[in-house]
Amino acid sequence: MTEPAPDMVNHPAHYNASPSGVEVIDVVEHLNFCRGSAVKYILRAAHKGAEVEDLKKARWCLDREIQRLEGGT
Repeated sequence: MTEPAPDMVNHPAHYNASPSGVEVIDVVEHLNFCRGSAVKYILRAAHKGAEVEDLKKARWCLDREIQRLEGGT
């Protein structure tokens, strides 16, 4: 018996791969875009095959949020 294919649109495995089992959307929907994106990239980084790239994306989002808070463009 084969297992059903994962639903890569609504529930990919990396969406709740955190040891807590919490789905990322349940956390990030309470944050603004840049902060939520940074958290998303950090929590999923080790599970998508491009860990360093995702951590760099998180850093980019955080830098943009810091720039916004400091009054930059």
